[in-house]
Amino acid sequence: MAAPAILIGGLLLVAIFYDICRLIGTYQSRRPPLARLRGRRSALEAEERWCTGLLLHGHIDASSYRRRMSGLAHGQRVVDPRPRP
Repeated sequence: MAAPAILIGGLLLVAIFYDICRLIGTYQSRRPPLARLRGRRSALEAEERWCTGLLLHGHIDASSYRRRMSGLAHGQRVVDPRPRP
């Protein structure tokens, strides 16, 4: 009974030590990778809503909408240059 408890305790200590070193180290990011992924995903979703609004209000045409949505599907923002009046 003591062996599993010692093993679990050792793994917890290793995880705590690793996390402390990761947070203190200057080469590591302060935010965990999942938080960055969530932020990026929500930014892409907001861009998708924005592009849909532009299409519905007639500010962009269908080909521009398809190009933007294709870029968003690949994780990139596609911004068309503004036409000059």
